[in-house]
Amino acid sequence: MNVLTFLRSNWIYVVLPLVAVLAVAITATFMSRAPDAISLAKRVVRPQRVVPKAELPAVEPITFQDLAPQDARAFNATIPFSTAPNPAARPFAIFGDEANRARAVDCLAAAVLFEAGDDATGERAVAQVVLNRVRHPAFPNSVCAVVFQGAERRTGCQFTFTCDGAIMRAVRPEVWERARAIARAALTGTVDKRVGHATHYHTDWVVPYWSSSLDKITEVHTHLFFRWSGWWGTPAAFRSLYTGAEPIVPQLARLSEAHRSGAEAVKPPSPEQFSEIAPTVEATVLPLVVEQDKDTFVVTLDERASPDSFLALAIETCGKRIFCKFMAWSSREGTPATLPITPVQQRAMSFSYLRDRAFNFERARWNCAEFKRSEQTQCMT
Repeated sequence: MNVLTFLRSNWIYVVLPLVAVLAVAITATFMSRAPDAISLAKRVVRPQRVVPKAELPAVEPITFQDLAPQDARAFNATIPFSTAPNPAARPFAIFGDEANRARAVDCLAAAVLFEAGDDATGERAVAQVVLNRVRHPAFPNSVCAVVFQGAERRTGCQFTFTCDGAIMRAVRPEVWERARAIARAALTGTVDKRVGHATHYHTDWVVPYWSSSLDKITEVHTHLFFRWSGWWGTPAAFRSLYTGAEPIVPQLARLSEAHRSGAEAVKPPSPEQFSEIAPTVEATVLPLVVEQDKDTFVVTLDERASPDSFLALAIETCGKRIFCKFMAWSSREGTPATLPITPVQQRAMSFSYLRDRAFNFERARWNCAEFKRSEQTQCMT
């Protein structure tokens, strides 16, 4: 029997060992990377601790491990789902006058849209988490206060869209109205049973420091949902009463008439305040301060300046700030006198720069209808 005849008759005995060797090689390659990421995360994540009933659990700022997305997914997969019961939350029944109800709807709509995107399934899950927080004594007891908790800080907001600039993204009217419909349903009794009494969640490609300290209870698309371990994660803990009073949130004025009406104008700083905020900036830069935020600048550009110089001006203005928002217009007449800016003013913006070094984020955009750029990626949308 020659070699060719033998291989034809006994091919399976030749192929199977090769497949086995290949499988071992692939597994070894994966495992050579995964343990490093997993061991790193295990060393620095907060260990699970059951907070006693007499001690209110702390609400920690969202901070993340420095892991690549594939390593984060590998670590998240090592955290098991809780086997304890996952009862559904009670239906939420909003009350209060019309203005307060409208503000609650739009705060919740913003949360579900900017956190879950245009995805109705994910939006319903996020809405349930927000309302669970409203009922939990560790959080504020109004919808808007829960959604924008910590938004006045450069970092440490509870929902990242409130402090990372995402709230300024363009939103199609039909997408906004769909988010509002989901918010209204959640506020008038619709319950997402999947997430139970979850008060925390994150996408599977990041690892917050608290992720292994809580009970992981379910997964919705790419989001993982968690509740506190022990008594604070049980239905009995969700005993706070909704106040029915919702604050006006200036950041939502461009999307929400309910938050536009009655909002107080934000005054620009005095010359003395300006010198404290940005002493090296040219006189054409007019910073506006929103409450305690000294990291937002509204600018009138020098008409003689080259568009290529705008980024350098923004970086100089922002200085060493970890978070900085720089928005510029070509004419003084078009430059907003107060914040928040209107949709019309936003469309007329000439240049913008946003930095958040806490998330390793930095982006500059030009109005390409006004200034031609060599790359489309540099253009505002």
